Amino acid sequence: MSSASPAFPQRFLTGITTTGAPHLGNFVGSIRPSVAASRLPGVQSFYFLADYHALIKCDEPARIQRSTREIAASWLAAGLDPERVTFYRQSDVPEITELTWLLTCVTGKGVLNCAHAYKAAVDKNQASGNDPDADVTAGLFMYPVLMGADILMFKAHKVPVGRDQIQHIEMARDMAQRFNHLYGEHLVLPEAVIEESVALLPGLDGRKMSKSYDNTIPLFTPREPLRKLIAGILTDSRAPGEPKEVEGSALFQIYQAFASAPETAALRQAYADGIAWGDAKQLLFERIEQEVAPMRERYQALLNDPAHIEALLQAGAEKARKVATPLMRELRYAVGLRTLGGLPAAAVKTKAARTAAPAFKQYREKDGKFYFKLLDADARLLLQSQGFDSPRDAALAISSLQQEGSVALAALQGKVAATQGVTASELDAALQFFAPAGP
Repeated sequence: MSSASPAFPQRFLTGITTTGAPHLGNFVGSIRPSVAASRLPGVQSFYFLADYHALIKCDEPARIQRSTREIAASWLAAGLDPERVTFYRQSDVPEITELTWLLTCVTGKGVLNCAHAYKAAVDKNQASGNDPDADVTAGLFMYPVLMGADILMFKAHKVPVGRDQIQHIEMARDMAQRFNHLYGEHLVLPEAVIEESVALLPGLDGRKMSKSYDNTIPLFTPREPLRKLIAGILTDSRAPGEPKEVEGSALFQIYQAFASAPETAALRQAYADGIAWGDAKQLLFERIEQEVAPMRERYQALLNDPAHIEALLQAGAEKARKVATPLMRELRYAVGLRTLGGLPAAAVKTKAARTAAPAFKQYREKDGKFYFKLLDADARLLLQSQGFDSPRDAALAISSLQQEGSVALAALQGKVAATQGVTASELDAALQFFAPAGP
């Protein structure tokens, strides 16, 4: 079954940490592909300002507030439509931090020990002869769990990230698998989406463009300062007329991220023909200005109206919580955080029965295909699927049933079937457990 089927809307999710003004790397690696994805048919998009993540790196409240406004204005200026997408501030959705704790309880410390940011901090300390964990906060160590909660809270299928962030998506998948194994099929396993040509945009010095390296080109720098920044991009000493290599050229890589395929091919040939670095930088300036200039005026207007941005974020948070609140209710029930009036009459001891609620189970058979089934609180089989070609297709079918209930059965005709003896009302009652109204 095709994952593009209208019955299974794809969910895209991405966020930017609010520690500084967005730069060209943020734009080509996150903002631009996210805005493009939000316009695709059959797609549900979630975009957030990661201000909780900012607290890990920054202890300047005014900077975090200013960055939140600038990043929100950048996304809106780039064409993000708040009516079409869910656009929110991370800290306005308290369910995210609650889910972080549930995931913390199923995530192995050994997994977190392998996180790139934590390992880099430890390596730096050891190289300096310090205690391995000197100045390493629990926030830095737990960063992947919070990121996992950001993603899993909204059952995201696709997460646009730079190549250096793939590990965090894999960790989120591990968390979801572990949680589902323990408590039933509740969370969707996400996949990373990477534009290979712009996964890691280089900065002025050739290293990855990053605020940490102070080598960024701010996205909405005015025209003349932008020209000066581009003129400062590090190049080699080859003179005009000497052939130049595109491999390893920061200037070429940035140009490629903005240019069409024919434009990129033309610059590649110009490199081979010995274009002067000054001329190449002028071409890059003109190409960036062509794309950014129309957005710059809108960006400035938004910055001058912070109340408008705030109203949009509050509306987005309300929309986000309509998804997060029922899922959190479902997860609380699954792990046993329930009202005492809902206790079973007898003590439940087996793993299969301990959730005392309907659950989806996904598995793979010897034919190589992926299946799932729906069990009631007593582990009685209610619904059985046919084989799907990929685990993603099976997960999308489960997600459709959880969100739409019995209505989704028509679209899945031939792919799922109720077990003999199970009535339509029994099946509907089980699916209602996962409905937005909650159990």
